[in-house]
Amino acid sequence: MKLYTRTGDDGKTSVIGGRLEKDDIRVEAYGTTDELNSFIGVAISQIDSELFPDIKAELIKIQHELFDCGGDLAVAKKSEHPYKATQEIVDFLEARIDEYIKEAPELEKFILPGGCTLASTLHVCRTVTRRAERHITRLHRESEIFNPIVLKYINRLSDYLFAIARVANYRSGINDVEYERSALVFRDSKKKK
Repeated sequence: MKLYTRTGDDGKTSVIGGRLEKDDIRVEAYGTTDELNSFIGVAISQIDSELFPDIKAELIKIQHELFDCGGDLAVAKKSEHPYKATQEIVDFLEARIDEYIKEAPELEKFILPGGCTLASTLHVCRTVTRRAERHITRLHRESEIFNPIVLKYINRLSDYLFAIARVANYRSGINDVEYERSALVFRDSKKKK
């Protein structure tokens, strides 16, 4: 099998249901999802399997789900295409977020991306997730997303990545980097002060 086909030399690419310009918002949406998947691969390569076995297994699962989301985003014409992203993967993220929030210290102020190497990489993943979400939102507004679960999943994924970045710092014995000019911004913290 050849790695090159020459079919994209005119600036177009194949999607499910046709061909699009390579800078089409649909291509931007699934392309940024693919970029995110690559950054998650970088995060996985930095994981201490003894300290983070749960997070490693979850991130590998998420890589497969992101591939599924990319496939669902590449559908350019409504059809009977069986979509891969389901509400179940959103529910899983929500359950894990709830658990990780209990593990990390209570959040009182805004924090900066940073801390240990893994946490820093997870924050990069989180910001790439937000960019993917912006592209998917634009696609939803300008064209159509045939599986709306993808947008919900990507939204929840950024929260999950934030939560595990904090856990990565906590388990590594490193404090989150608080934004020094931040007031107390989280309701639970305000009530206690």
